[in-house]
Amino acid sequence: MAKRRKNKAGRRLDRIRPPKKCSAKRTLITALTVFAVGILLGVFSKWLDTLELDGTVWWQRVIEKLDLGNFFSDFAVWLLIALTIAVFSRSASRAALNVFVFFVGMCAAYHLCTVIFAGFDPSSYMRIWYGITLLSPVLAALCWYAKGKRAASLVLDICIFAVFSLCCFSLGLFYFSFRGALYTAAFVCAVAVLYKSPVQTLVSLPVGVALSFLLSPVWPLG
Repeated sequence: MAKRRKNKAGRRLDRIRPPKKCSAKRTLITALTVFAVGILLGVFSKWLDTLELDGTVWWQRVIEKLDLGNFFSDFAVWLLIALTIAVFSRSASRAALNVFVFFVGMCAAYHLCTVIFAGFDPSSYMRIWYGITLLSPVLAALCWYAKGKRAASLVLDICIFAVFSLCCFSLGLFYFSFRGALYTAAFVCAVAVLYKSPVQTLVSLPVGVALSFLLSPVWPLG
């Protein structure tokens, strides 16, 4: 009886977005690749934190102008990367695995680099990111289904757009302002990643943005 209920639930989820078959070898290679990318981006983020900018060097002026250090210390870029990994995985379970190992690699690399090269342990700060890492498999699976069809994916789209609005813009119940070009670009990229049809985007995007205004007083990551 339990197996029958499980199979029925699985068929319902497959109607939202059917998974694609993937060999164990390909699953492992993808997970290891994503893990390595997480490590590299964690190191890169820490490097930006410790970089002493020299205005006479052109590429450092670009970093300063774009405020890359603060951007890579914020949530928007990491949520965008995780969303992209999840949506383009071959199934919800693989989305959960891929996003989880990405955050493990990123957090571990950033934490270790801080201890080794900066000389202090950022454990209190990293608790937030480790908490996100623990939640990431469930959230990644939901993001994977957001790329599907039916009403469930529309609801998920709305929730994701609300989160990205809160992370990419400064907003409250009665105000709105842009945080910068990179944050706006991250929001546009999130819309592009989730795009399925003009109608669905025209419905989910404005509703998601409107929801973000309502959620802004209780948003914990502001």
